[in-house]
Amino acid sequence: MFTGLIMEAGTVHSLEVRGPSGTLEIKCSEVHKDASLGDSIAVNGVCLTVTSIRNGILSFDVSFATLESTNLGSLKRGECVNLEPSLRLNSKLGGHFVTGHVESVGTIRSVTKTGNAVTVEIAAPASLLQYLIPKGSVAVDGISLTVVDVLSDAFTLVIIPHTADITTIGRKKAGDTVNLESDLLAKYVAKCIRNAPAAQTPEQRDATLMDALRRSGFLG
Repeated sequence: MFTGLIMEAGTVHSLEVRGPSGTLEIKCSEVHKDASLGDSIAVNGVCLTVTSIRNGILSFDVSFATLESTNLGSLKRGECVNLEPSLRLNSKLGGHFVTGHVESVGTIRSVTKTGNAVTVEIAAPASLLQYLIPKGSVAVDGISLTVVDVLSDAFTLVIIPHTADITTIGRKKAGDTVNLESDLLAKYVAKCIRNAPAAQTPEQRDATLMDALRRSGFLG
């Protein structure tokens, strides 16, 4: 589990694909210091397991399915990627719950600078857009961001200078792809509503939702 708060932008050292899997090596300056073999690290929002640590380089085994269904498969040497270690019990939850299981790959439709901020429009499939709402959360290449508007086939974000500086989002341009993951809580809520008996009153549906959230550990 992650929060979408990026620790640093690492650099792709190499990506080798061999048959049904590949090995991704990322050079970093901070994340490797507290990493151990077997740790989970989010790379552009994809949960990967550390298999080797040497000279500031983290290695990960990546399945062909992951390479094909995310933007990791198109990474080039020297390209920057967002890195976040997994959430710990004493970690600050400054973003939102991010699982590291990418749902779809979106395409940046436009990047518009307004003052010191940047508005980004990202084309996304309906399967993901159904879970987005204005002022809700979405993970874009692992970054916890706030949705500004939801369109019929896309959504928009406003990127502040700090986020643009410390993550890869500030380097993106129209046509670039990004990994997308909707808010976990939004999916739980949607499922509870879909599964609620049609005869239930609004009060009964609310009680069903609260009970489901408690069982899942999101409420005390």
